[in-house]
Amino acid sequence: MSTLQAITLDQVVDTDHYPLSDPGHAETRAVVARAGRELAEVGCTVLPDFIRPSLQEVLRQECAALAPDAYFDVETVNVYNIDVDADLPDDHPGRRTFERGNAFVARDRIPSDTLIGRLYAHESFQRFVADCFGLPRLYELADPLSGLVLNVVRPGMEHPWHFDTNEYTVSMLTQEAREGGSFEYCPNIRSAEDERFDDVRGVLDGTGARRPERLPLRPGDLQLFKGRYSLHRVSPVRGDRARHSAIFAYSERPGVIGSVSRTRQLFGRVLPEHLAAEGRAVRGDQLLD
Repeated sequence: MSTLQAITLDQVVDTDHYPLSDPGHAETRAVVARAGRELAEVGCTVLPDFIRPSLQEVLRQECAALAPDAYFDVETVNVYNIDVDADLPDDHPGRRTFERGNAFVARDRIPSDTLIGRLYAHESFQRFVADCFGLPRLYELADPLSGLVLNVVRPGMEHPWHFDTNEYTVSMLTQEAREGGSFEYCPNIRSAEDERFDDVRGVLDGTGARRPERLPLRPGDLQLFKGRYSLHRVSPVRGDRARHSAIFAYSERPGVIGSVSRTRQLFGRVLPEHLAAEGRAVRGDQLLD
């Protein structure tokens, strides 16, 4: 049983700075305005100590207990998560490959009474996140595996350069690595209309005008990120402790379920829901991935 079972969301979240249940509160409006401004300008915002400091060790312990359930596999990938043998021009950034060694604990392995489980499903939290992104509302993914996940990057591994499938990414670091494991990103390096392959290739080669930014994160910080348009990675983890982060996946429309191929890649399995939904996905843009 979770130690948080009897604790309300207001006791978990630092509501002095983030009064989620009162959207009209002056502090809430100020936080939402700042988040919206930073998301528009650099595609990312961080809400420090979103989880009360007194519960950050509980957060770490709960997620560390889940980490052994992560599906782990090392595979060769590119930034677009497409077939590395795809027919692409020789100088195309999709030709550059990396070893992806991160792992994911699927949603059906995360109890609903854990802190991250309670946050993900809470209406006040969802409304607050939607307000920060400037959206009328957000929906939980209907996907039984990828709606809420715990990302695990073990020592010696990394989550290499990539773009997200979802435009809106919400995450929370729950355990720092001893060394390495930094979040690095190039904000708004592409748009829904323009892949900007030259800029992406320049970052991968280290020769372009765009230089990655490193974002300091601490356990309990809430990160909102437009990962579909910003190239990003978690640098190699060193030392003797893995990096853990919770990823809360939402969509602007209900009923979203991941593809069979991508689900099997991330979790090593698919469920009947994925098979039934295959071929019915609706894309919001024409980007490569």
